Amino acid sequence: QVQLVESGGGLVQAGGSLRLSCAASGRTFSRYGWFRQAPGKERDFLAAISWSGDITYYTDSVKARFTISRDNAKSTVYLQMNSLQPEDKAVYYCAAKPFGDSAYYMRPSDYAYWGQGIQVTVSS
Repeated sequence: QVQLVESGGGLVQAGGSLRLSCAASGRTFSRYGWFRQAPGKERDFLAAISWSGDITYYTDSVKARFTISRDNAKSTVYLQMNSLQPEDKAVYYCAAKPFGDSAYYMRPSDYAYWGQGIQVTVSS
């Protein structure tokens, strides 16, 4: 059974921080990505990380505030989110790609495995 389970979401005040975790089980993954989706909007790419953790990618809107990392010993990927704003309110999703898959990472269709999503709410 392959699962990706997000945790660490919730309510935070503007300017605060949250760290999302995504624990994987069932297989080993090459690349992880984080996406988010606000009501009435498309699912947007936030960040991705390579197997080694040495290569990371960010969308420009969050690069200065968000940091993606992974711990392969724990099969877990993280998204540290700082300076959160009300505009960051969304459901956040973890996604993963197996070894041997394509190198593309920007679109939801580039990922075959997804977590259930976790709510992040930022109060003003």
